[in-house]
Amino acid sequence: MTAPREVDSAWRPVLSRSVVLRHDRVRDTDLLVLPERVVVLRGSAGSVLRLCDGANDVGAIVDTLAAQHPGSPVADEVPVFLGRLRAEGWLT
Repeated sequence: MTAPREVDSAWRPVLSRSVVLRHDRVRDTDLLVLPERVVVLRGSAGSVLRLCDGANDVGAIVDTLAAQHPGSPVADEVPVFLGRLRAEGWLT
């Protein structure tokens, strides 16, 4: 995997066409379903990705999550997380 680039706060991330976000009720966890692969998401990754709808830019995603989780390092961690998923090709 290549190192994630600094993400532009105006970028409006959306899941790639071949990627689906699902919630597994049996395991009570979120999953990314990809062709021939399933990625189990941990922590709040699913809630971050639910905001990646192409309408919200990175700044709005960070603001929404910061309001939901006051005092958390959302502004530092979320752009890096989104950059990693973009480098994997899971976000466009």
